[in-house]
Formats: sequence, structure tokens, C-alpha cells
Amino acid sequence: MSVKPLILLLLPLALFAADLSKEVRHELVMLPYYGVFDNLAYRVDGSKVTLFGQVRDPKLKSDAEKAVKTIEGVQSVDNQIEVLPLSNADDATRLGVYRAVYSKPSLQRYQLGAVPPIHVIVKNGDVTLEGVVANEMDKQVAGIAANGVPGVHKVTNNLRTESSK
Repeated sequence: MSVKPLILLLLPLALFAADLSKEVRHELVMLPYYGVFDNLAYRVDGSKVTLFGQVRDPKLKSDAEKAVKTIEGVQSVDNQIEVLPLSNADDATRLGVYRAVYSKPSLQRYQLGAVPPIHVIVKNGDVTLEGVVANEMDKQVAGIAANGVPGVHKVTNNLRTESSK
């Protein structure tokens, strides 16, 4: 008999967490300077939000924290977003990897959104691909394309497929 009241109390908390997570995602993708060369991720623990990822511009890091802090129900924000070092070589590598990945016919459809789902993160010549693609083949094609760009030291392919999301 005591199980039913417990379930009734937990259900609203689960719905609250799901709604809060959706709102955090919405606020992050709506940031004006968030682009294909940045990666923003988050974790919601009750009313605490932890921000992760890498950005090129320190302003994007602070904007992400400010946007999440304004969400109703968020009590605290732990901002662990890394600001990538300024580097002309990394900028050239970013552009090269972007062109190599999105020029592949099977990957061109991902280029259509305001923030394409394949993010290219470059730090000291090391490339990390982040985001979500439709299938394992697209993930592999993106990794191979990135590996073929001059100046790339190594590629970490963290792309997830829609079925593994």
C-alpha cells in the first residue's frame, strides 16, 4: 500500500527532469554564436545542471551558463566548458575537416540545419568529431574524411548513431 504514494511522488520528479533537460538543450542550441566548431553537452542532476564541451569563444562559454541559469527550476550551474586555445593552424584544420566531411555525398544532408549535427573540434591538431548521424556508415565516412585532411594528427570519432542515442 505504501508503494503507490511513492510512485505518485516520483513520477512528477521524472517528468520535471525530462522537461528540464529539453529546456536546457533548447537554450543551448539557440545560442547565437554556437556553431559547427563548438560542442556543448550537459547533465541534469535534479535542479543542478553541469555544462561540458569545447568552444572557440570564451563568450559562448559564459553565454551558455547565463542561458541555463535563467531556466525555471535550475538552482545551480557547474560550467566545465573548455575554451579552446587560439591557433591559426587549428582554424585551418577546422575548415579543412569541415570541407572534407561535408563534401562527401552521403554526409551533405547533415549540412542543412542552422547548427549541423556533426561538430568538428580541433585542439593542437587533434580532431574530435561529436554529434549524431543516422547510421554507422555515415559515422565511418566522416572519420575517414577527417583522417585524410593534411595537418590532422589524430581523429577521435565520438559520433553517435540515432539508434544508439
